[in-house]
Amino acid sequence: MEKDIGGYLQRLEDDYTVIQAYKPITAKLQSRLQRYTVMDNFIKFWFYYIYANKTAIEMENFSYVKKTVDTTYTNYSGRVLENFYHKLFSETGLYNRIGRYWEKGNLNEIDLVAINDLEKRVAVAEIKRNHHKINTTQLMLRSQKLLPFFKGYTVEYFALSLESIEDWLKVE
Repeated sequence: MEKDIGGYLQRLEDDYTVIQAYKPITAKLQSRLQRYTVMDNFIKFWFYYIYANKTAIEMENFSYVKKTVDTTYTNYSGRVLENFYHKLFSETGLYNRIGRYWEKGNLNEIDLVAINDLEKRVAVAEIKRNHHKINTTQLMLRSQKLLPFFKGYTVEYFALSLESIEDWLKVE
């Protein structure tokens, strides 16, 4: 963009709570490796589908917009599902840190890492809408560079999907 937008991002995060910056769960405070997300699901949907297709909507080309939604909804709703599980894990009260993990170049992304430092436990999870698309073996391989940060911790792997929501809603 050839423009410093740090001040704008900070205001959107601190003053208006529209966005939130997040870093990999293992990142140091001063790390520049971070991403931003829109906090409100309605605003997120608006940017993803309405604003992005503004011209098509103005032209009343609703069939194009519908095709766009049909082809990208799985990806969009998958991200919403990830955020849902993050909130669900935080509400269990079992973990003191919850986040995501990735390495430079967006390598070895892990959807959810939940840490209980008192009990020395780490939950590592892959989250997909379709349970059959989750490969736990791949998840274990992707977590190999994450695990050295948690020596002495017990690691649990989870395959989380739409089908497993009911199991987590029963957690007390």
